[in-house]
Amino acid sequence: MQQKTAIVILSDPNSGEEALGRLFNGLAAAHEFQRAGEPVTVLFQGAGTRWSGVLADAAHPAHGLFEEVRDVVAGVSRGCAEVFGATAAANACGLPLIAGNAVPGTAGLPSLLELTRGGYRILTF
Repeated sequence: MQQKTAIVILSDPNSGEEALGRLFNGLAAAHEFQRAGEPVTVLFQGAGTRWSGVLADAAHPAHGLFEEVRDVVAGVSRGCAEVFGATAAANACGLPLIAGNAVPGTAGLPSLLELTRGGYRILTF
């Protein structure tokens, strides 16, 4: 049985080169798993929800790689997008807002429990 992998992008695009490096490596890992035919999904959570607006720009250095793995991007944390002002950008980019984990005081976050119960290992970037 193939191992399933969930890649969670948490880095904040407003934090400079280190954040870009984390995003790029997360997307590159997704691309590698995808090319190998391994089940993989990508989630944007926390300040990482801001990437949805940034990656929509065709001039961004990670745009091409994002488009290569777009079909395995599950979406953006609804609650985090609200907190970090990324809801409109996620909608404009066409990424679903995910809210499977009903965290009090939020609109919900992706459920890491569901992913692990579904056999996913979780990698964070």
